[in-house]
Amino acid sequence: MTHGEEPYDFDPRRMSRRFPRKKIVSRIHMTAYLLMALGGVAGAQDRRPEFTKVFSKEEFARRREKLCTAIGSNAVAVLRGNEGMPGYVTFRQGNDFFYLSGVEAPGAMLLLDGATRETTLFLPPKNEPRQRSEGPLLVPDEYGRQVTGIARVVNVETFTETLQRLVGSHDTLYTPTAPQELEAMSRDLAVRYNNERINDPWDGRSSREAHFIALLHERFPALSIKDLSPELDRMRSIKSPEEISVIRKSSELAALAIAEAMRSTLPGQYEYELNALTRFIHLQNGAQGAAYYALIASARNAIMPHYHAGSRQMQDGDLLLVDFAPDYHYYQADVTRMWPVNGKFSPDQRELYTFYLKCYQSIMKHIRSNVTPRLIAQEALADMEAALRETSFSKDKYRKGAENFVAAYRRNVEGSGPSRLGHFVGLATHDVGPAPEVLKPGMVFTIEPALTVPEDEIYIRLEDMLLVTDQGVENLSAMVPVEIDRIEALMKEPGILKRNPRKVPEDAVRPKAGGVQ
Repeated sequence: MTHGEEPYDFDPRRMSRRFPRKKIVSRIHMTAYLLMALGGVAGAQDRRPEFTKVFSKEEFARRREKLCTAIGSNAVAVLRGNEGMPGYVTFRQGNDFFYLSGVEAPGAMLLLDGATRETTLFLPPKNEPRQRSEGPLLVPDEYGRQVTGIARVVNVETFTETLQRLVGSHDTLYTPTAPQELEAMSRDLAVRYNNERINDPWDGRSSREAHFIALLHERFPALSIKDLSPELDRMRSIKSPEEISVIRKSSELAALAIAEAMRSTLPGQYEYELNALTRFIHLQNGAQGAAYYALIASARNAIMPHYHAGSRQMQDGDLLLVDFAPDYHYYQADVTRMWPVNGKFSPDQRELYTFYLKCYQSIMKHIRSNVTPRLIAQEALADMEAALRETSFSKDKYRKGAENFVAAYRRNVEGSGPSRLGHFVGLATHDVGPAPEVLKPGMVFTIEPALTVPEDEIYIRLEDMLLVTDQGVENLSAMVPVEIDRIEALMKEPGILKRNPRKVPEDAVRPKAGGVQ
């Protein structure tokens, strides 16, 4: 209280003198009214769990309908969602589960009935303490049915009972055998991880999927268990218009980030600074994370295709490779560019890069729908061989590297196995799907041939996001340049890191000689 103020007195007689009864009652009524009004606002703003805003419920329903047709009327399909994340990590659903439902709740399961073509979504019951702490999650209630478009949304604890009722009328159960793909995960590395754990003499655990299948055999021996992964892979290899729209945005963010990295690159920076910059551009524009770890490799580090330590200080004269893209609403991109750290290609860099770019563009020029990848590669090979004949190389080792590059591409064309131009991209960076006999509209893939000069540990590689259309091919990442003149012009522009250099010296955490200072 301030000096000279009358002390607060709870004497009701004085209260009545200072605040007449009518005023007291009036204030009580007003307070009650305000509390009710505030309560109404809170109720109107009752938090609801979020559901994907980039795909329609009808899109997921069409996918489930197609899958029901594939498994047939005597079968059911069962998928387990991601059970949760081990740590303070944002939850991310497995790709196949998201593909069929859009549901991002941990511990969810899906059951598709091939006979009735109905889907049942199983969700854990509401966990009040967790939701108060972390926010609302989808639970088995009317809102869950409305937002997912799935008519039957029930407690996950009823899964066993539900499946038991279906055993008599169905003889086959389909479930994926391939490992689920989570953040920054493609099947190739997920399989490698499982195999390393299985072969570890001090571990030996089977994969999550193998364990689930073993439990199904044990608890439902009458059912024939079959692999659902091949059918899901086939479905995922052709992108719908809604998927293409999201992939287009993911590719745009990858291109924007790499273009900003070009503007920002200077000698003396560390590779990790460009990692931080590109991640910032992704997240600032709505990405949920990274499609894969950033491959930011300067000078000889680039010879390692998946180098990701990001610790080297870049020097004047280095050639830099940046291969990085975002995870945007579960859909990935995969884009690579190379440029000189000092902003100007040296004569040697210009020589090799110019030859490589001619070969790279020769592949892209021939890509079109309804032809085989092998035919496209054959046509591109003819252009590469012409470029090799027409190019004068200043060093024998450069010519040898170019010759080996073309020879490797020739072996790909002439080999007996399926000829791939590159890898699919979609829900995973190295997306699933069988090698296509012919390219079909809706396929999205990258090309990334690599030219090396082993004697000098030189490595040159570009990569773009390519969408097959009825008219040919659309380069979804074309907004970031590959031409030398355009790259050099872009690098003259003011970049974020040029205006905001690193604040802390790289060795700031290291003790000085003589002990901690």
